[in-house]
Amino acid sequence: MSEKLKIGISIGDVNGIGLEVIIKTLADNRIFDYCTPIVYGHTKVASFHRRTVHVHDLNFNVITSAAQAHHKKANIINCWEEDVKIELGIANETGGKYAFLSLERATNDLLAGEIDALVTAPINKDNIQSESFNFPGHTEYLQQRDNAADVLMFLVSDTLRVGVVTGHIPIARVAESLSAEKILAKLRLMDASLRNDFWIRKPKIAVLGLNPHAGDNGLIGSEEKDIIIPAIEEARANDILALGPYAADGFFANNTYQQFDAVLAMYHDQGLIPFKQVSFESGVNYTAGLSFVRTSPDHGTAYDIAGKNKASETSFREALFEAIHIVRRRRETAVLNENPLAFAKLSRDRD
Repeated sequence: MSEKLKIGISIGDVNGIGLEVIIKTLADNRIFDYCTPIVYGHTKVASFHRRTVHVHDLNFNVITSAAQAHHKKANIINCWEEDVKIELGIANETGGKYAFLSLERATNDLLAGEIDALVTAPINKDNIQSESFNFPGHTEYLQQRDNAADVLMFLVSDTLRVGVVTGHIPIARVAESLSAEKILAKLRLMDASLRNDFWIRKPKIAVLGLNPHAGDNGLIGSEEKDIIIPAIEEARANDILALGPYAADGFFANNTYQQFDAVLAMYHDQGLIPFKQVSFESGVNYTAGLSFVRTSPDHGTAYDIAGKNKASETSFREALFEAIHIVRRRRETAVLNENPLAFAKLSRDRD
């Protein structure tokens, strides 16, 4: 086996289920055959959560830098020194403060090349706000830290992949935020990610309409005719196989999504509601367009079940493995691009 990747893990809100799903995932020793996990948090906080979920056979290896990570253990870096009062299920400033300290330290190591990818446990988008974090969520923060011109919130699973044109904005601003240029930019990001991150040679992308019935030829809104269709036509002129616009309700109700490699939705809930209905237990949130790889589980802090040992680690585990797979695919693609003959052979094998 090639050298194992170092996967950084930010703990999210200490009062939520983040550490529960992290601990449950790392309690399976088989994880260490595939990667070297490095948790950014604090041993006392991790021990508190470990006792809460009754996991007694997981011991964290305390390190001060990613370079010290043990390849057969769950490693942890202490990101603060003071004791933290944990109040499970409570949304408060404490949860936001330490979620940010974890994320910041992990991101610093990611940008410095100390770790190979980042998996983020859920934050509360409200209590994490501060002078240091003034973003709608992880996606926008990481885009700014990476100086990325554009990114795509890309929800992925074995059965469905959904990206969104507009992300964490009020629904009242969706229509005015759409443009043919923005839709085309997201289609380009999605097409490139499907090719390089998921090894789909000729991606087929479905584009959803904004209005009911995809506008009914202008009867229920003109965005399809004026914005979405021109973007699709421009994408196809640039060798991106995009089809649509499709009415979202019938598209998912009739399982039409199964005929496509990915779906581009116009706004957050239009894409995420059906995605979570289809793939909630195994869904992964992936940020396409960054120079590095970041994934997260497709759920939130779940305060209502925090500390009750009810949280499923499936989505977090999938996020961890998806990060590993994408890093390896990116690196292999880069190598193959330097050897066109090998790349051509691999492309034929994929078909």
